[in-house]
Amino acid sequence: MATRDDNIIAEEARAIEVGEETAVGAPNPSGGSGRGRRDTWATHTGFILACVGSAVGMANIWLFPYRVAQLGGAAFLIPYLIFVALLGFTGVIGEMAFGRAMGTGPMGAFGRAMEMRGVRHGERIGKIIGLIPTLGSLALAIGYAVVLGWACHYLFSAMTGELMAQTDTGAFFGAMASDFGNVGFHLLGLAITFGIMILGVSRGIEKANKVLMPTFFVLFVIIAIRVATLPGAEAGYLYLLVPRWEALLNPTTWVYALGQAFFSLSLAGCGTLVYGSYLKRDVDVVDAAKNVAIFDTIAGLVSACVVVPAVFAFGLDVSSGPPLLFITLAQVFQEMPFGGVFAVILFVAVVFAAITSLMNLFEAPVEALQKQLGLSRLASVGIIAVAAVAVGLFIEGGSSVSDWMDVISIYVIPVGAFLAAVMFFWVCPRGFAKKQAETGRKKPLGRWFDFMTRYVFVGITALVIVLGIFYGGIG
Repeated sequence: MATRDDNIIAEEARAIEVGEETAVGAPNPSGGSGRGRRDTWATHTGFILACVGSAVGMANIWLFPYRVAQLGGAAFLIPYLIFVALLGFTGVIGEMAFGRAMGTGPMGAFGRAMEMRGVRHGERIGKIIGLIPTLGSLALAIGYAVVLGWACHYLFSAMTGELMAQTDTGAFFGAMASDFGNVGFHLLGLAITFGIMILGVSRGIEKANKVLMPTFFVLFVIIAIRVATLPGAEAGYLYLLVPRWEALLNPTTWVYALGQAFFSLSLAGCGTLVYGSYLKRDVDVVDAAKNVAIFDTIAGLVSACVVVPAVFAFGLDVSSGPPLLFITLAQVFQEMPFGGVFAVILFVAVVFAAITSLMNLFEAPVEALQKQLGLSRLASVGIIAVAAVAVGLFIEGGSSVSDWMDVISIYVIPVGAFLAAVMFFWVCPRGFAKKQAETGRKKPLGRWFDFMTRYVFVGITALVIVLGIFYGGIG
């Protein structure tokens, strides 16, 4: 790979660090709203809640409880928390700092990294490579929007009493999760999401997350309290919380703990990176990453304390995936006193979690259109909305969307995270990543940061790719 003189590279690094197109809102003819200033987060809290919103999603609700229950109970939390801490203090910090340093999403960030390294036509090559996480984010969002449509349908059915009247929740879900079986609610979920995104980062995404994320936690705590009063719930708590230490000797436990932590923290080289690109330089990304990891873990634990005891109380199966949420839990609420009320509460929370995650996934391609083509926010959102509808309506069937999500999550998302890590920690000049992570922070990071990010984190992302293919998905 061609390189320039070290002094020239250092000068370019400094130029990018204080350049005109960083996320501090300086003039940026092709970014932000397509012209003028680039949008930024109005508050530190808003940024953290938006990142928490991107992390808290279906994996917390229908996968984390299953993993904990099936893979050792409380013993599963040991490898899981190890990986959350490891990934949070390397990958999450890295993607936030990378986005802020370059003041742009994956395509622009990768291009600048290659340009800093002195690669001939580096900016163009980097942008082409950056298409991988950007298009991966769009593809994942298209599939995720189908699930949001299901949640909207169930919320409406719970509010009208239709859900509580079903004699076969499996058949009810099957009819909905069929080809073109949920078009109206699918479009409704997309309309709500894009309606918020059109308003921009600070006026739309940030304000929505300030309402949706706290409400999500409150609603799930309310349900958890109700579940705790159910006869037989204690058996679920015991199965969930009593450690089965022998599980730690099973390599599968560690593999799925890694997968759960990796995907739950939204490491994909796109969403967290693009959110970081809107971040002001006085924000401590280390502290922000810590809060994202903490609240994402809390969301998973609260979900587990709702799902597992509730399922045990009625002698049902602790399955994983959509059947747990849309079939098993629906049956639980049918049998629970005042179940209709709590079904509404649950699906309001689910809709909120899905919308906050979906906004993050769609933001990467929206930002790419704004930054790379100079389009307005409205036009960029409109183009992505058309793509989401044009493709999404044809994968509404349960098996179709499942296959779609598997391909993207196994083969594309981990690759995006790996590419972002290589670009920031290896392609950018040595020491650049650490300096960017320290920006806005009172205390410098220790020497551990370079080793843990350049070798451990990059190695882990490569391992996630291999394990995902070998196991057919680990998150």
